[in-house]
Amino acid sequence: MKTIRYRSRGEEVNFLEQILVKLGYQVVVSNYFGKDTDRSIRDFQQKNNLVVDGIVGLKTWTKLIATEQSTLEYQDKLLSEQDLIDFAHTYDIELAAIKAVNEIESNGKGFLIDGRPRILFEGHVFWRQLKNVNLNPNEFLNDFTKNVLYSKWTKTHYMGGSGEYSRLEKAAGMSDLSEVHNAAYASASWGAFQIMGYHYKNLGYSSVDAFVSRMYEDEGKHLQAFGKFLEANNLIKHIKNKDWEAFAKGYNGPGYKKNKYDTKLKKAYNTYNNL
Repeated sequence: MKTIRYRSRGEEVNFLEQILVKLGYQVVVSNYFGKDTDRSIRDFQQKNNLVVDGIVGLKTWTKLIATEQSTLEYQDKLLSEQDLIDFAHTYDIELAAIKAVNEIESNGKGFLIDGRPRILFEGHVFWRQLKNVNLNPNEFLNDFTKNVLYSKWTKTHYMGGSGEYSRLEKAAGMSDLSEVHNAAYASASWGAFQIMGYHYKNLGYSSVDAFVSRMYEDEGKHLQAFGKFLEANNLIKHIKNKDWEAFAKGYNGPGYKKNKYDTKLKKAYNTYNNL
């Protein structure tokens, strides 16, 4: 691609502006490199650690095209409205109820912008999972691991976003034992509906790694796992009846009241139901 800048004209400008629109910039797609395109390119350069000069040369072109491809791949992983409608029809559940769970569990986003599924690592679950495979958690407990391994629930160590992967990798890397790796991955909640990894067997997955690999594919796989979870835990009747207390208890566990999951679900459902 040839180098272009403010006031350039031609097909390359049109191509550039199409990319910028796909990346969320508000520019007029034409054959003219105007002020709107110049502002957008400078913003893109600043956010991507490039020289901020408004000139679209080799480095900026390369980053633009790579970012566009990454964005398209990310968008391909997302649920559509029709996916949710079909799911609601299959399970005879109100669409508003499904959207409510999706919002409360993951803000409606099953993936991070880098393409990895959203997770939340739970150190107290990791403690239990180690005990379940006859490993003593206290033997792994030290200053380095204290933010990923603890006996009681706390949100003190939550980092959110990609930070949760740092915690997961720390936990999985505490030992070369495969049991520790499996226990770590079983101790995170995954995807758009934040299903804990340790449910893998009850949901019909051959291993926790098989479950995780599905979570990496797309939000459609997250939705499938959600359906399996509802069936396996007899929760369909509760979500149909909008019995949010019973649903939250079955979905989120006994700590649901502390986190007000039932009231959050009810509020979200009412919002979607009134749209």
